[in-house]
Amino acid sequence: MITLRSLLAAFAVALLTSCASLPPQTDRVQTHALSGTQNTRLGIAFAPQEKQHPDESAFHLLPDAVNALVARLVLAEAADRTLDLQYYIWHDDLTGRELAAAVMRAADRGVRVRILLDDLGTNADDKLLLALDAHPNVQIRLFNPVANRTFKKLGMAAEFLRVNRRMHNKSMIADNQGAILGGRNIGDEYFGASTDVAFGDLDVLVHGPVVPEVSQAFDLFWNSAASYPIDALMGRKADAAALADARSKLDAYVVSEENNPYVVNARERLTHVIHSQDAVFSWGKATLLYDDPAKITRSPGDSEGHLMTQFKALDLQPTQQMLVVSPYFVPGKAGVAWLSGLTQKHVRVTVLTNSLAATDVAAVHAGYQRYRKALLEAGVHLYELKPVAEDKTEEKKHLFGSSKASLHAKTYVFDRDSIFIGSMNLDPRSVELNTEIGVFCESAAAAAQVVDTLEPSLDRIAWRLELRPNLNGTNSIVWIDTAPDGTVKVLDREPDVSVLRKTGVWLLGILPIESQL
Repeated sequence: MITLRSLLAAFAVALLTSCASLPPQTDRVQTHALSGTQNTRLGIAFAPQEKQHPDESAFHLLPDAVNALVARLVLAEAADRTLDLQYYIWHDDLTGRELAAAVMRAADRGVRVRILLDDLGTNADDKLLLALDAHPNVQIRLFNPVANRTFKKLGMAAEFLRVNRRMHNKSMIADNQGAILGGRNIGDEYFGASTDVAFGDLDVLVHGPVVPEVSQAFDLFWNSAASYPIDALMGRKADAAALADARSKLDAYVVSEENNPYVVNARERLTHVIHSQDAVFSWGKATLLYDDPAKITRSPGDSEGHLMTQFKALDLQPTQQMLVVSPYFVPGKAGVAWLSGLTQKHVRVTVLTNSLAATDVAAVHAGYQRYRKALLEAGVHLYELKPVAEDKTEEKKHLFGSSKASLHAKTYVFDRDSIFIGSMNLDPRSVELNTEIGVFCESAAAAAQVVDTLEPSLDRIAWRLELRPNLNGTNSIVWIDTAPDGTVKVLDREPDVSVLRKTGVWLLGILPIESQL
């Protein structure tokens, strides 16, 4: 029975939520990337090669999960003047704390640290962020935050139309000299440290002329009207005691994990990287593509300042092959028509996405599955990642696939001579709602590295979809399962999922939610 007390409590909470508002930004100080960083350690290290490749940028792919963390630790340890970090998710777990500790050590050395986090994606502890922000060299801002910090979930519901628009960007920049972009957030599942799930992902370490452009993109978001300092949101600054307590707990945790096998492995790799010069970079023109942060204030149909608009302006016309790697793949009618237009020109189009068994977002699969038949009819080679790599001896030999695997990379290769690596999925949410960033690399070596590593393993790590004729003259989708020993099975039902999960996806599929996927 609903009592008067419960009604009054609900009314009070609703009143508190409706009265909450974001603080004014009048006292917020704008800051920008520092120029003149050529004499930093990174600047000096990169200079000789950059002189040999004028007007080109360097690309080093990071398909290996542990190496992707190590690369970030290297940037943090090598930074002399600035560190800028922009992420959708930053978990308070092993790898999240290890990177946080490295960033705080940089701040202790006098490095200016700016951290921009998506408020809902990260869902971090405000008090912890406030404490770290108390460091004189650390500034933390949240993008498009919920106004009510006390009743945050209720605030999310009350402000849904605004807070439904998120910052999905992922970048890390050191001294305006080196940067990492790609699909990885900060958390154990992205760096091979989780026992539950391993996201197959891809980042790229870049240096050269593209890095100041990445810094400019960061500055645009950092100084945008949607980015709020954590102390302004909390209405107060943390004191020195809060910072000391947070540092003490962070340092104690890092010490307690010194003998963790994952940490030992990462530390050995870090030591090797610091004392060696064997990182292989490919070179070529780099075009940075990113959404205007004001995108979140415009209607979804307004393409002004969109990454996809910039992408279309490149007017890419592959003539031989195209590889699409997108974990959340909802092409829509326009996307199907685009890919169909390529296959009609005899371009081999291959798409790798998550299977229902591998995806972590069932609603996206509900949106994707309605386009599978049209894609296959158009001649697209469609693959869905298996949730578990069956041939464990081969796990480290291919880019995307590991035990309890789920795809997370967002990578598009054109004719083996150019490649896009970034945070953008081919789905309505990335295209119209959230903000994204990525780099288009005109590098045959980088493109070939992905194609030559991934394509030979596709039949082993993923189910290949085909259309097979029925007795009634129609076609049905089947899944071709190739075992490590080469044995092939034809499956006529969605593999490795329960009836209950299939039913749930079917129900999601009849809801009008595609624009939110």
